[in-house]
Amino acid sequence: MTFTALTRKSLSAFDAVGGWRTVAEGVASRVVFLVAYLLTGEVPTSALIAVGAVVVLTAVRVWADRKYWSAAIGLALVGTSAALAGGSGHAVDFYLPAVVTQAVMAVVFGLSTVAGWPVVGLVLGAARGERSRWRQDRPRRRLYQRCTAVFVVKCAIATAVLVPLYLADRLTALGIAATLLGGAPALGVCVYLCRRILRRAGW
Repeated sequence: MTFTALTRKSLSAFDAVGGWRTVAEGVASRVVFLVAYLLTGEVPTSALIAVGAVVVLTAVRVWADRKYWSAAIGLALVGTSAALAGGSGHAVDFYLPAVVTQAVMAVVFGLSTVAGWPVVGLVLGAARGERSRWRQDRPRRRLYQRCTAVFVVKCAIATAVLVPLYLADRLTALGIAATLLGGAPALGVCVYLCRRILRRAGW
Protein backbone atom coordinates (compact mmCIF):
# COMPACT_ATOMS: atom_id res chain seq x y z
CA MET A 1 0.00 0.00 0.00
CA THR A 2 1.42 3.40 -0.97
CA PHE A 3 1.93 6.18 1.58
CA THR A 4 -0.72 8.27 -0.17
CA ALA A 5 -3.31 5.50 0.05
CA LEU A 6 -2.42 4.83 3.68
CA THR A 7 -2.72 8.51 4.51
CA ARG A 8 -6.11 8.64 2.81
CA LYS A 9 -7.38 5.69 4.85
CA SER A 10 -6.00 7.11 8.08
CA LEU A 11 -7.64 10.46 7.41
CA SER A 12 -10.93 8.68 6.70
CA ALA A 13 -10.77 7.05 10.13
CA PHE A 14 -9.85 10.41 11.66
CA ASP A 15 -12.80 12.06 9.92
CA ALA A 16 -15.11 9.39 11.33
CA VAL A 17 -14.52 10.72 14.86
CA GLY A 18 -14.69 14.38 13.95
CA GLY A 19 -11.54 15.09 11.99
CA TRP A 20 -9.88 18.45 11.66
CA ARG A 21 -13.17 20.30 11.95
CA THR A 22 -13.59 19.03 15.51
CA VAL A 23 -10.02 20.07 16.25
CA ALA A 24 -10.70 23.50 14.74
CA GLU A 25 -13.89 23.88 16.76
CA GLY A 26 -11.97 23.08 19.94
CA VAL A 27 -9.40 25.73 19.09
CA ALA A 28 -12.12 28.24 18.22
CA SER A 29 -13.99 27.64 21.47
CA ARG A 30 -10.84 28.21 23.55
CA VAL A 31 -10.02 31.44 21.75
CA VAL A 32 -13.59 32.73 21.88
CA PHE A 33 -13.93 31.93 25.59
CA LEU A 34 -10.67 33.69 26.43
CA VAL A 35 -11.53 36.80 24.42
CA ALA A 36 -15.07 36.90 25.81
CA TYR A 37 -13.86 36.60 29.38
CA LEU A 38 -11.23 39.30 28.96
CA LEU A 39 -13.94 41.61 27.61
CA THR A 40 -16.77 40.75 30.02
CA GLY A 41 -15.11 39.31 33.12
CA GLU A 42 -18.10 36.95 33.42
CA VAL A 43 -17.50 33.19 33.37
CA PRO A 44 -21.08 32.05 32.57
CA THR A 45 -21.46 34.65 29.82
CA SER A 46 -18.12 33.74 28.28
CA ALA A 47 -18.95 30.04 28.43
CA LEU A 48 -22.28 30.63 26.68
CA ILE A 49 -20.60 32.72 23.99
CA ALA A 50 -18.05 29.94 23.37
CA VAL A 51 -20.81 27.33 23.15
CA GLY A 52 -22.78 29.60 20.83
CA ALA A 53 -19.82 29.97 18.51
CA VAL A 54 -19.40 26.19 18.28
CA VAL A 55 -23.15 25.73 17.77
CA VAL A 56 -22.89 27.98 14.71
CA LEU A 57 -19.90 26.02 13.41
CA THR A 58 -21.71 22.76 14.10
CA ALA A 59 -24.80 23.94 12.23
CA VAL A 60 -22.65 24.88 9.25
CA ARG A 61 -20.96 21.47 9.32
CA VAL A 62 -24.24 19.58 9.50
CA TRP A 63 -25.67 21.65 6.67
CA ALA A 64 -22.57 21.12 4.53
CA ASP A 65 -21.80 17.42 4.96
CA ARG A 66 -24.61 15.94 7.10
CA LYS A 67 -22.13 14.38 9.56
CA TYR A 68 -24.27 14.53 12.67
CA TRP A 69 -22.15 12.22 14.84
CA SER A 70 -18.86 14.07 14.38
CA ALA A 71 -20.65 17.40 14.85
CA ALA A 72 -22.11 16.14 18.12
CA ILE A 73 -18.62 15.21 19.36
CA GLY A 74 -17.34 18.74 18.87
CA LEU A 75 -20.39 20.23 20.58
CA ALA A 76 -20.09 17.79 23.51
CA LEU A 77 -16.45 18.70 24.06
CA VAL A 78 -17.06 22.43 24.32
CA GLY A 79 -20.22 21.79 26.31
CA THR A 80 -18.18 19.90 28.92
CA SER A 81 -15.68 22.75 29.18
CA ALA A 82 -18.46 25.30 29.51
CA ALA A 83 -20.24 23.25 32.18
CA LEU A 84 -17.08 22.93 34.26
CA ALA A 85 -16.31 26.64 34.11
CA GLY A 86 -19.91 27.71 34.62
CA GLY A 87 -20.40 25.31 37.52
CA SER A 88 -17.27 26.29 39.43
CA GLY A 89 -17.20 29.97 38.50
CA HIS A 90 -13.49 29.70 37.75
CA ALA A 91 -12.52 30.65 34.21
CA VAL A 92 -9.49 28.33 34.16
CA ASP A 93 -11.80 25.34 34.50
CA PHE A 94 -12.87 25.87 30.90
CA TYR A 95 -9.43 24.54 29.98
CA LEU A 96 -9.42 21.67 32.49
CA PRO A 97 -10.48 19.06 29.87
CA ALA A 98 -7.51 20.09 27.72
CA VAL A 99 -5.15 19.74 30.68
CA VAL A 100 -6.50 16.32 31.64
CA THR A 101 -6.56 15.10 28.03
CA GLN A 102 -2.89 15.93 27.47
CA ALA A 103 -1.85 14.21 30.69
CA VAL A 104 -3.87 11.08 29.93
CA MET A 105 -2.60 10.93 26.36
CA ALA A 106 1.01 11.23 27.54
CA VAL A 107 0.50 8.22 29.81
CA VAL A 108 -1.47 6.12 27.33
CA PHE A 109 0.84 6.79 24.37
CA GLY A 110 3.90 6.25 26.55
CA LEU A 111 2.69 2.95 27.98
CA SER A 112 1.66 1.73 24.54
CA THR A 113 5.17 2.41 23.26
CA VAL A 114 6.86 0.61 26.15
CA ALA A 115 4.47 -2.34 25.87
CA GLY A 116 5.20 -2.76 22.15
CA TRP A 117 1.69 -1.75 21.11
CA PRO A 118 2.29 1.85 19.94
CA VAL A 119 -0.90 3.78 19.28
CA VAL A 120 0.29 4.91 15.85
CA GLY A 121 0.84 1.26 14.95
CA LEU A 122 -2.69 0.37 16.01
CA VAL A 123 -4.14 3.20 13.93
CA LEU A 124 -2.05 2.57 10.82
CA GLY A 125 -2.38 -1.19 11.19
CA ALA A 126 -6.16 -0.80 11.11
CA ALA A 127 -5.88 1.55 8.11
CA ARG A 128 -3.77 -1.03 6.28
CA GLY A 129 -6.23 -3.80 7.12
CA GLU A 130 -3.54 -5.91 8.79
CA ARG A 131 -4.73 -5.54 12.38
CA SER A 132 -1.81 -6.48 14.67
CA ARG A 133 0.30 -8.41 12.16
CA TRP A 134 2.71 -5.47 11.96
CA ARG A 135 4.02 -6.43 15.41
CA GLN A 136 5.77 -9.42 13.86
CA ASP A 137 7.86 -7.03 11.75
CA ARG A 138 10.41 -5.59 14.19
CA PRO A 139 11.64 -2.69 11.99
CA ARG A 140 8.07 -1.57 11.35
CA ARG A 141 7.17 -1.85 15.02
CA ARG A 142 10.14 0.34 15.91
CA LEU A 143 9.04 2.79 13.25
CA TYR A 144 5.58 3.01 14.81
CA GLN A 145 7.15 3.40 18.24
CA ARG A 146 9.16 6.37 17.00
CA CYS A 147 6.03 7.98 15.60
CA THR A 148 4.14 7.37 18.82
CA ALA A 149 7.06 8.82 20.78
CA VAL A 150 6.52 12.09 18.89
CA PHE A 151 3.05 12.34 20.42
CA VAL A 152 4.39 11.32 23.85
CA VAL A 153 6.87 14.20 23.80
CA LYS A 154 4.20 16.63 22.60
CA CYS A 155 1.72 15.60 25.31
CA ALA A 156 4.41 15.58 28.02
CA ILE A 157 5.48 19.12 27.09
CA ALA A 158 1.85 20.25 27.00
CA THR A 159 1.18 18.72 30.42
CA ALA A 160 4.32 20.26 31.93
CA VAL A 161 3.21 23.69 30.69
CA LEU A 162 -0.55 23.50 31.26
CA VAL A 163 -0.68 22.02 34.76
CA PRO A 164 1.34 24.78 36.48
CA LEU A 165 -0.61 27.47 34.62
CA TYR A 166 -3.90 25.89 35.66
CA LEU A 167 -2.85 25.56 39.30
CA ALA A 168 -1.57 29.14 39.31
CA ASP A 169 -4.90 30.37 37.88
CA ARG A 170 -3.13 32.17 35.01
CA LEU A 171 -6.02 32.29 32.58
CA THR A 172 -4.54 34.18 29.64
CA ALA A 173 -1.34 32.14 29.51
CA LEU A 174 -3.32 28.93 30.00
CA GLY A 175 -5.74 29.80 27.21
CA ILE A 176 -2.95 30.54 24.77
CA ALA A 177 -0.95 27.45 25.76
CA ALA A 178 -3.99 25.18 25.59
CA THR A 179 -4.79 26.49 22.12
CA LEU A 180 -1.26 26.02 20.79
CA LEU A 181 -0.10 22.89 22.64
CA GLY A 182 -3.43 21.14 23.01
CA GLY A 183 -4.90 22.06 19.65
CA ALA A 184 -4.32 22.02 15.93
CA PRO A 185 -0.88 23.73 15.84
CA ALA A 186 0.91 21.08 17.93
CA LEU A 187 -1.11 18.25 16.40
CA GLY A 188 -0.16 19.44 12.94
CA VAL A 189 3.52 19.41 13.88
CA CYS A 190 3.21 15.84 15.18
CA VAL A 191 1.51 14.66 12.00
CA TYR A 192 4.20 16.34 9.90
CA LEU A 193 7.02 14.71 11.87
CA CYS A 194 5.37 11.30 11.59
CA ARG A 195 5.05 11.74 7.85
CA ARG A 196 8.77 12.56 7.67
CA ILE A 197 9.66 9.49 9.72
CA LEU A 198 7.53 7.19 7.56
CA ARG A 199 8.77 8.67 4.30
CA ARG A 200 12.41 8.34 5.33
CA ALA A 201 11.70 4.66 5.89
CA GLY A 202 10.50 4.39 2.29
CA TRP A 203 6.74 4.67 2.80
